[in-house]
Amino acid sequence: MQIGEVAARTELSLRTIRHYEETGLVTPSARSQGGFRLYTEADVARLMVIRRMKPLGFTLEQMRELLDATDRLDTGGDLPPEERQDLLQRVRTYEQSATEQVEKLRVQLARAEDFAATLRTRLRQADPGSGQG
Repeated sequence: MQIGEVAARTELSLRTIRHYEETGLVTPSARSQGGFRLYTEADVARLMVIRRMKPLGFTLEQMRELLDATDRLDTGGDLPPEERQDLLQRVRTYEQSATEQVEKLRVQLARAEDFAATLRTRLRQADPGSGQG
């Protein structure tokens, strides 16, 4: 599929996808005869991993490290046991970091919801006939 379809499916801008290509996070699987980038389902899945990591505060380098580890695990059937364990531990570390970030975001969201509710209450009290809420 071409970059426009990938952008629509991933909800990433063309510019963002190109940036991820420039930084080496994702590479189009092929180019058309006209030079257009062509992506596979695996490329889309990779972009979705990146998209999900970004709001959790992971850096491009951390994204690259995790993707490298998962790529090696996915394609390295003959990995030495110690290397496989090292890669699994890296992925576990990222999973733990993601879980911690999700919890922090839950707390922030709860605070934001409380704040919005407080403002709604104030508006109702200040202007009972407005139909707010």
